Amino acid sequence: MARRATIADVAVAAGVSVATVDRVLNGREKVREATAQRVFEAAQRIGYHAAGLIGQRLRTELPAMRFGFVLLKERQAFYQNFAAEAERAVREAPGVRGQAVIVFSTSQAPSDFARLMRAMKGKVDALAATAITHHEVTEAVEELKAEGIPCFSLLNDFAPGIRQNYVGLNNIKVGRIAASMIATAVHRPGKVAVFVGGYRWHGHELRETGFRSYFREFAPRFTILDTLVNLETRQLTYEATLDLLVRHPDLRGIYCAGGGMEGAIAALREVRAPGDIALVVNELTPESRAALLDRYLALVIATPLAELCRDVVSLMTTAVAEGPSSIAGQHFLMPHLYLPESV
Repeated sequence: MARRATIADVAVAAGVSVATVDRVLNGREKVREATAQRVFEAAQRIGYHAAGLIGQRLRTELPAMRFGFVLLKERQAFYQNFAAEAERAVREAPGVRGQAVIVFSTSQAPSDFARLMRAMKGKVDALAATAITHHEVTEAVEELKAEGIPCFSLLNDFAPGIRQNYVGLNNIKVGRIAASMIATAVHRPGKVAVFVGGYRWHGHELRETGFRSYFREFAPRFTILDTLVNLETRQLTYEATLDLLVRHPDLRGIYCAGGGMEGAIAALREVRAPGDIALVVNELTPESRAALLDRYLALVIATPLAELCRDVVSLMTTAVAEGPSSIAGQHFLMPHLYLPESV
């Protein structure tokens, strides 16, 4: 039977004295935060039975901070994962005792986003949101900023010059990656379609720009059809994809720059063989994973949600603790790329 770890073992693992571990455990005297954190990590690492108590004591001594998030589509797997990672990042944020306040918009209407953002006044210390680019959203960000609440745009940039940071993918590059995969996967020229969620999703427009620029530069023999707006809905994408396949028998590829990919996948499953159309989508979900395995998808370009949430919580913490920066920045993440053989 393995010997139970003791305070002396924690002290050795943390490189401190037994008395220091005792002070951290019992809260008798103040110990520097960095030292206390080292003791806690050592206790976790060696399986000390009171590691949880040490962690609890550390958390109660940390300053409290409230992190607000406005997301979309509460029932969608991607945003469910997003919310879970946001809660995890807040819970594990170093140096603060964080609370996550997460709400979901039921529509893409700018008034709904603005209303939910304004409702965060007095409830959060910093706010991050996935919202469309619209003057109503910009006005809400301005009001929150005036109240001392820094705002961060996630996935799609909004309120440029007013929000604190954009945190997400470089959407021009995302579009070029999608185009590169389609041009590589298709062995004969033809037509290519692209869906965007709407003209107010700045990130989708940047992806479309990158997508088209790649074809102009490296694959000019392909014809890019007029952009289709699917409002990020499954049904519209499904119907539009079926119509594309009927009207354009030489269709070779489809890129869904935003949501609604489930509709394109369902349409291809009904009327085309796996791999007949090079379909590229964003975000790994149960449905896109299954489509990759069945080879109805050529590529999934995914946002590293855990990294995004950790980074935005860190940026929010700094903005609250040190005050907002006068320079609005961009924080780009590297996308995760999934092929049929990598899932």
